[in-house]
Amino acid sequence: MKLSPKFKVCRRLGPFVLEQCQTPRFEISASRKGVKVRKHGSGRPSTYGLQLLEKQRVRVFYGVSERQLRVYVRRALAQKQVVPLNALLDQLERRLDNVVYRVGLAPTRRAARQMVSHGHITVNGRKVTIPSYQITPGDVVSVRQGSRARTLFSQIKENPPTTTPPAWLQFDFTSLEGSVIGVPTPEVVDLPFQLGQVIEFYSR
Repeated sequence: MKLSPKFKVCRRLGPFVLEQCQTPRFEISASRKGVKVRKHGSGRPSTYGLQLLEKQRVRVFYGVSERQLRVYVRRALAQKQVVPLNALLDQLERRLDNVVYRVGLAPTRRAARQMVSHGHITVNGRKVTIPSYQITPGDVVSVRQGSRARTLFSQIKENPPTTTPPAWLQFDFTSLEGSVIGVPTPEVVDLPFQLGQVIEFYSR
């Protein structure tokens, strides 16, 4: 069985980087190919190799470009009153596409980006089509009124997902509306990679 490009990425970086690879299908496909799936922390790469690997994992995990991630790190390092790791995590988690995914509206971050780009999501009542838009505490994130009759959202409303949003977010699937009630911190966001290594990579 031929592995898809996404599966090849997961073989190289670890199955946790993409939601599509966290399935029995990926494990079966990988086993039939006779490959060893890389797991977080396996092997003994060089310091540079580890930093590069973690950077690639973060990019794929959040779906951000090299340029975007570099900008996020630069901003994190510029915030003298905040630990750089916390500042970087804050920017990545507060992306609108990530918030849409975290509350359970979309099964993957890629699907969440499409929801935002296609104009289905509003922030404080205004349509936002930029996936990287940074939400802030107090913001209200909703499905646009004109999109709620679509099959996708009517099905979500009738059969809401069982996922629980992180502590800094809340969402009501009856009203298809949620809000940002806190800030993402390492204590409430469980990440399968080391953001500190990413900061070190761009600080070289």
